[in-house]
Amino acid sequence: MRKSRLSEAKLSRLIEHFVAGATARCAADLVGVNRKTAAFYFHRLRELIASAIDEPELFTGEIEVDESYFGGKRKGKRGRGAAGKTPVFGILKRKNKVFTKMIPNVQAKTLMPIIREKIKPDSIVYTDSLSSYNILDVSEFKHERIKHDVAFVLELCTQNPLAHFKCTPA
Repeated sequence: MRKSRLSEAKLSRLIEHFVAGATARCAADLVGVNRKTAAFYFHRLRELIASAIDEPELFTGEIEVDESYFGGKRKGKRGRGAAGKTPVFGILKRKNKVFTKMIPNVQAKTLMPIIREKIKPDSIVYTDSLSSYNILDVSEFKHERIKHDVAFVLELCTQNPLAHFKCTPA
């Protein structure tokens, strides 16, 4: 961080505590700085990490796409249409990386802009049989469907990646 009034040693120790998962308040006590200073630096570090993550790098090759629902503590209906649940859309490249985004709905007009922005054309896109993915059949992607009621696993590709992916809020 440029133009910091903190010494290199204190800044380095704050970064060490950030990486170790300490709270800003705890790190401030251990390093000997004001808690607001530590909170500012922790916030700045999070912003730097977020900006590095947001750099666009397209998914290529065999990609899995799925939607899932998270949250909601009410009993009753499960899956699509369940009360209090938030739809989350995910793109997965096996053993490489994952992209998730909360979305207002799972309609094609919501999903396709995300798919076009994040996946390189001519990639193989595996989906379930949700009707919102029908548009992929006539798009720039090679589309493969996996029907959960017939087979949950198709050769090397298992569909339903988001059901096993847990995200923690920042």
